[in-house]
Amino acid sequence: MEVTTIGLAADHAGYNLKEIVKVFLIEKGIECKDFGTYSSQSTDYTDYAHPLALAVESKQVQLGISLCGSGNGINMTVNKHAGIRAALCWNKEISELARLHNNANICSLPARFVNVEEAKEIVTIFLKTDFEGGRHQNRIDKIPC
Repeated sequence: MEVTTIGLAADHAGYNLKEIVKVFLIEKGIECKDFGTYSSQSTDYTDYAHPLALAVESKQVQLGISLCGSGNGINMTVNKHAGIRAALCWNKEISELARLHNNANICSLPARFVNVEEAKEIVTIFLKTDFEGGRHQNRIDKIPC
């Protein structure tokens, strides 16, 4: 799948890295829809995670990138949405497997635990890896309860 639209969301801890990732994606010709936050002032990740998840579910954007300090809070929040399969990705191997085996549609980054180059690498792998399907689709079909 060629990715042309991405949604981005972050809290204050992920704000700076979100801005860097956004510029990186725009330079690659990918349209970015930024759901906030728009500063490093303390804020709640939930306020930005839900709109991102809704945009991915409704196909307003193809994939999403979410960021918070550990990546956990924003990842837990987007995963509350039935159409979301978000993966906490802290290295390129996890990012690749999240797409290849789990057909993840949101990549959650732990902004306090990855540097800029690692984040760019993780995002690049996430965007270029296609879902393998097959036996993995059977498992994904069993996720909703």
